[in-house]
Amino acid sequence: MRRSSAKSRANAPGWLTARPIAHRGLHDKTRGIVENTRAAAKAAIAGRFSIECDIQLTGDGEAVVFHDFTLDRLTHAKGRLDHYSADELAAVAFRACGETIPRLSTFLEELAGKTPLIIEIKSGFDGDERLAARALTILAGYAGPAAVKSFDPAVLAFLRTQGLDRPIGLVAQAHYDAREWPELTPKRRTELATLSDFSAVRPDFLSWYVGDLPHATPELCRTGIGMPVMTWTVRSEDDRTRAAIWADQMIFEGFEP
Repeated sequence: MRRSSAKSRANAPGWLTARPIAHRGLHDKTRGIVENTRAAAKAAIAGRFSIECDIQLTGDGEAVVFHDFTLDRLTHAKGRLDHYSADELAAVAFRACGETIPRLSTFLEELAGKTPLIIEIKSGFDGDERLAARALTILAGYAGPAAVKSFDPAVLAFLRTQGLDRPIGLVAQAHYDAREWPELTPKRRTELATLSDFSAVRPDFLSWYVGDLPHATPELCRTGIGMPVMTWTVRSEDDRTRAAIWADQMIFEGFEP
């Protein structure tokens, strides 16, 4: 990867982009390893990769490791995840394996600092700060290398006000399609694409869509202020080539670098 040319920021340590980052862990359907599971984390650790995971908020205010807002795609349960308690989700099995949805606290206990972790805080862009607050509390008791990121600048601004001592990253892309982001107004989609909340968030790193590389925004972050840029989600040789030229590290899936 081509490294940022300006001096690195103090709150963006080297481990943040030192290793390729396994998207939702090193999952592999052919081996029965499902995304965002303990097995996917263990596989990433064995491969000496960093891990990106997603967290969602349960109905009883707990943070669990899961990507979707609904359970249907990956598990035997149906409906919104936040209609279930953490204990109920602990009994919900994935379709492709015998694991269940882990609490973030349990996931961190098993990770035990063996590799860097990038936690994406999912958001409905509705001003709900509970998941961010819960993540803040859990991370306070974790000694391993971990960073947080989100598409929602309000979530990150909240973490700034609460004094989170972990790297904070903004997830962004050049275009926000109305079909994929129906909860956002056209004005808000434009604001997100142009990083209008940059000063409020004061991100330590940028997580940018690989399909929008090259682009002036990540390049200015890298060369202008030395901000590390990771890019998602790298799935092909073409993606990998772009990532190597225009980013500091890739978030990958579907192969092993």
